Amino acid sequence: MQVHSLKKQGESRKRVGRGGKRGKTSGKGMKGQNARTGNSKRPEVRDFIKKFPKLRGQGKNGNRARNIITYHFPINLSTIEEHFENGDVVSPKILIKKGIMDYNGKAQIPSVKVLGTGDITKKVTISNCLISKTAQAKIEKAGGTVK
Repeated sequence: MQVHSLKKQGESRKRVGRGGKRGKTSGKGMKGQNARTGNSKRPEVRDFIKKFPKLRGQGKNGNRARNIITYHFPINLSTIEEHFENGDVVSPKILIKKGIMDYNGKAQIPSVKVLGTGDITKKVTISNCLISKTAQAKIEKAGGTVK
């Protein structure tokens, strides 16, 4: 065995560029985050996007197909007893005319729900309104009708 036939021991040369014509650091500079393997910094725009709160549960297209929630204006039987006479018709348009229900004239007329709070003695006809079971029972007991 002679000195020239011995194989070199220890570390081999650092393999950085894996080919190409850029040499040792392969155009990446010396050290740092950008010189490391697997370096991929996220885009700056993503930081701005992540700062804004998201509306969760909207689905891929903003959940456009969901039904629009409508507001039901509540009216008690005691209010109907005060403002209406025997044989009158109670409907959303008449409630607006009498000033019981506020309406700005621009949006769609809100639906009305008649609730069973209070008592009623007058025979009234209720049309185009949602009605609770207790209110319906009290109105029919007084001789009124629900359409």
